[in-house]
Amino acid sequence: MSHALARARGLVLPAILTALGLVVLIGLGVWQLERLAWKNDLIARVEARTHAPAVPIPAESEWNSVNAERDEYRRVTASGVFHHDREVQVYTVVSEEPGRHAGPGYWVLTPLELPSGAFVIVNRGFVPLDRKEPASRAQSQIPGQVTITGLLRTPEEATLFSPDNEPDRNAWYRRDPGEIARALGLSRVAPFTIDADEAPNPGGLPEGGRTRVRFPNNHLQYVVTWFGLALALAGVFAAFAWQRIRQA
Repeated sequence: MSHALARARGLVLPAILTALGLVVLIGLGVWQLERLAWKNDLIARVEARTHAPAVPIPAESEWNSVNAERDEYRRVTASGVFHHDREVQVYTVVSEEPGRHAGPGYWVLTPLELPSGAFVIVNRGFVPLDRKEPASRAQSQIPGQVTITGLLRTPEEATLFSPDNEPDRNAWYRRDPGEIARALGLSRVAPFTIDADEAPNPGGLPEGGRTRVRFPNNHLQYVVTWFGLALALAGVFAAFAWQRIRQA
């Protein structure tokens, strides 16, 4: 009996470690289930918004209530006059689809003055590295009144992979309309930007319609992986415990 009791006590530590491992693995599986639901909802929202008819941008009185959950990727339209002399270029890397140009380059962000005197910053599209300077694409400096249709975008948040903007060096890595407005000395600027659609610009650049609206969704396979590992761990411990008990 004492020998069996000793063997049973020998299962305590493996049981504790197995329980801890199961808590971690099941927790990761549940987290991935939550991420799966979030990603499916995001994909559905973006799909619906990007194919909906364009509506006027929110009125200036509504700007403080604009948020990503309700407004990101909405198709909007705005009319005004571009201030090409205040253009900034935000470094980016784009994939080949759906445009002609790909690789490292810049988003061209240009303030659009609205009839009210307020501004909204428009991401007119992508240019390759060698076309950063406005003089290299002078045809695209459209004068006078224009109407822009595109997707409303809330400010791009900082990540480990996006360095801080350096306005003093005119080096930009994130779309942040507030920071851009301060650097340009503009007031009454919308707290969002517009990603212009694929309507061609004179000379072909900037190339609009390059907003990423397809998102990888691998969360289901992660769910299967974590829960599968939990099941395997439980099976290994059960087999181990059964073997120890039989030997008692």
